[in-house]
Amino acid sequence: MNELRQLPSIDQFINTEAMTGCISRYGRPLTIESIRLVLNKIRSQYTPGDSIPSEIDLTSMIVEQLETWTALTLREVINATGVIIHTNLGRAPISDSALQAIKETARAYSSLEFDIEKGQRGSRSIHVEDYLKQLTGAEAALVVNNNAAAVLLILSALSNRRKVVIARSQLVEIGGGFRIPDVMKQSGAKLFEIGTTNRVHLHDYQKAIEDESIKLIMRAHRSNFQIVGFTSEPALEDIVTVAHQANIPVVDDLGSGTLLDTSEFGLGHEPMVQESLASGVDLVCFSGDKLLGGPQAGIILGKTNLIRKLKKHPLARAVRADKLCLSALSATLLHYLKSEALAEIPVWIMISQPLDAIHRRALEWIKYLDQGKVIEGKSTVGGGSLPGETLPTWLVAFKVPQVNKLLANLRKSEPPIIARLEDDHLVLDPRTVLIHQEETLLINLREILPNSG
Repeated sequence: MNELRQLPSIDQFINTEAMTGCISRYGRPLTIESIRLVLNKIRSQYTPGDSIPSEIDLTSMIVEQLETWTALTLREVINATGVIIHTNLGRAPISDSALQAIKETARAYSSLEFDIEKGQRGSRSIHVEDYLKQLTGAEAALVVNNNAAAVLLILSALSNRRKVVIARSQLVEIGGGFRIPDVMKQSGAKLFEIGTTNRVHLHDYQKAIEDESIKLIMRAHRSNFQIVGFTSEPALEDIVTVAHQANIPVVDDLGSGTLLDTSEFGLGHEPMVQESLASGVDLVCFSGDKLLGGPQAGIILGKTNLIRKLKKHPLARAVRADKLCLSALSATLLHYLKSEALAEIPVWIMISQPLDAIHRRALEWIKYLDQGKVIEGKSTVGGGSLPGETLPTWLVAFKVPQVNKLLANLRKSEPPIIARLEDDHLVLDPRTVLIHQEETLLINLREILPNSG
């Protein structure tokens, strides 16, 4: 045990030149705690005959511990999976303009709830409401922190703990175990199911609203799966007509929601926000960070009198959007207003990217890496949008030994590279690799991939 006496005390070690640098970078309390932890670990694991780490080795161990403690777990990654709206990877990356808007809003005070012209308290809802009204023709708008919150707020404010009609074909579960029936119950609304899993008829709605306790009709878009075969559902316009004859409002939860026609890009037709409003629904809600391509948000559009009720409900404050969300969303909506979404919003840049441009990028990759091959493949939209729909793409494929170990090594790069396996090959899809990340990706791949030569 005499060897342990060679270990310095905390007071001795904290005054070394190396620890002075650590204190400058990490602060004195955290540095002291790291020294204590490392020294205690050495003492607890010591057995006679073990060598005592040198000052250089001790410093390295302490710095490593400090780096582990202070490393951010929410990090940039390179998405080479081919899934455009990747829920696990943060869904939609935002545009440069949206990022700049966040920076400008975050680093100073802002006009979040201040009317500069009148010099008095203002409303945070005005910052995006006019843009949304202009883009969609909606009477009014409200933004909350995500679409689940939007659904919860709508049901809480409008159901008055009474019955809400929903088709059994729409009792969906989406990512993270979020279930439409559960959120309806949480809001206090009473579920009134109609139809069957695969078939719902207009007369199901007509019969349901004979019940005088029905307060609302809700349609939930099946955004992450399809029902095929012997199926039928009435048109939204017909549901609205039946509901309005009984003075019952209709809410359309689009889930993802889009302002552009996805069928123009070789995909199926995802229900558009404008179409839903044109059908006469009273409220429509959708996400801001999926096909819209902006920050996480829940966007509610519709009739002024109903939006007013939502804004006054106590839950509205709990789920409201913050200044960073509103600034990024404003910049994103401006892209649509200026008809530049395809050129500026990353999600739409990826969706609309020409196949020959992807092929050229793939060929450039294998030329730089001096290995791999280009093969045909499929990209998916993801994020609970366009289930089953794919886009043709070109993949860069590598046949390597211990491919799972290679995937792990890619995740250890800086930034981590997230790829996928396909037919025992490591494959990367250029479609979802952002242009500003491409050089870093290739440099890291060159270092990590085994030399095929």
